[in-house]
Amino acid sequence: MCTLTLAWGTFPDAPVLVAANRDERRDRPAEPPARTGADPAVTAPRDAEAGGTWIGYNDAGLFVGVTNRPMTDPAAERSRGLLVDEVLREPDARSAVTLVERAVEEHGYDGFNLVVADRTAAFLFEWDGRLRTHRLDPGVHVVVNSGAALGGGGAVIDAFRAPDPDTVDDSDRTAEQAAAARAVRAALTPEPGETADSWLDRAGTVLGDHEFGVCVHGDGYGTRSSSLLRLDADGGTYRFADGPPCETPYRRVGANESQV
Repeated sequence: MCTLTLAWGTFPDAPVLVAANRDERRDRPAEPPARTGADPAVTAPRDAEAGGTWIGYNDAGLFVGVTNRPMTDPAAERSRGLLVDEVLREPDARSAVTLVERAVEEHGYDGFNLVVADRTAAFLFEWDGRLRTHRLDPGVHVVVNSGAALGGGGAVIDAFRAPDPDTVDDSDRTAEQAAAARAVRAALTPEPGETADSWLDRAGTVLGDHEFGVCVHGDGYGTRSSSLLRLDADGGTYRFADGPPCETPYRRVGANESQV
């Protein structure tokens, strides 16, 4: 189960904050975040097996991240990571909507939950053979494989759907993942007077706390890395843990110092 937490429009000094764990096979090769390209340049890790990425931001101020969704399409010919990489070349969140709509018409993909956000708008796209687009309100939102706990206006709206039993035998996991997402969201409700950086520090602790069930250790599978991102008027910062956050320090991308 991958976990992606977005605090959007919540902190005046940082409109986009993200804390995310990537769960994957331990033998799947990956490269740590790096800055690549231009106009706009992108900062993101790389999936060295299928190409593309699962999370990152660009110099235009756009964040993009994905979690797998339990739906397998026999006709899926394109990596979801390549879609993320393509969206990261867009100038803003609204233009990303058009790209995603076109991409699922032109290509086959396995299921995904895709999040895009900049300082003016944020969206969640659910793809399970049908595209559902949610315009997100300011607040804290937690996306896992089977859906999302969407915050905003003091309320929590669930976007969880059991997978199609004809394509995925994983329905028992939906309730467990929903409970984990709600627990993470409740724990990361901003505290009075809290700063963006303090929230990110706290989010990193939650992602590594086994009480919440989002730091996974399995046989050949588990939490491979964790990311803390901040986008503000000065650009973006990225702290990356190249391993499970319960035992791996976050380090600022492009710097030598540890950022716990």
